[in-house]
Amino acid sequence: MAWFFSKNVTGQHHIITGEDAHHISRVLRMKLGEGITICDENQVCHECTIESISPDAVTVTVTSNAPCLHEPNIHLTLYQALPKGEKMEMVIQKAVELGAAEIVPVLSARCVSRPDEKSMKKKLERWNKIAKAAAMQSRRGFIPTVAPLLSFKDAAKLAGSDAVICYELGGISMKKALEGKGKSISLFIGSEGGFEQSEVDAVIENGGAAVGLGRRILRAETAPLAAISVIMYLTGNLG
Repeated sequence: MAWFFSKNVTGQHHIITGEDAHHISRVLRMKLGEGITICDENQVCHECTIESISPDAVTVTVTSNAPCLHEPNIHLTLYQALPKGEKMEMVIQKAVELGAAEIVPVLSARCVSRPDEKSMKKKLERWNKIAKAAAMQSRRGFIPTVAPLLSFKDAAKLAGSDAVICYELGGISMKKALEGKGKSISLFIGSEGGFEQSEVDAVIENGGAAVGLGRRILRAETAPLAAISVIMYLTGNLG
């Protein structure tokens, strides 16, 4: 069943407008009587039936509702050092599918990609659209956000003791790093050049931990997906 997000779903009827209405009518080509799910800002899922449909507005009848049970029991923020090209798009898409609550682009010392303010604004708009589409596809309880670009120094301070930084030279095991972290986890992944030792030291000085991801060196777009999967598994949110 198609999955959408909307605010203020109250009463028996609800109207979907804008891009979602166009998507339902023109892209999915849904028909009267077909069912969709709308998840609201309180992470309540409303099962609905299409009552009327046009490219500008879709009216649905709410038939039932229940809390969304698809969210992990941890709040994982991915601090991703900017990779080259369009790799960030795939990272965002897959991170959302795997359960990340927020993605924060980070400018680290070895980042080759260094967009200016105008370019970054356009990228953020596109990245948040990708996050929304991924949340709809994977049936998340809310739409994870892609935050504005941060310097590594600011990101390390913001993450504080919740931070886990993946370092190609290794560190403690992910299992040990998560001990005592609670429900908030901040995962740092490097760009193609990885992290400098001073950056790893900064995370540790703020109470975080450095971890390894095995004996092989993973690509910048592979490492976040592997690390998030490991974290979700260790916290009981995968499998």
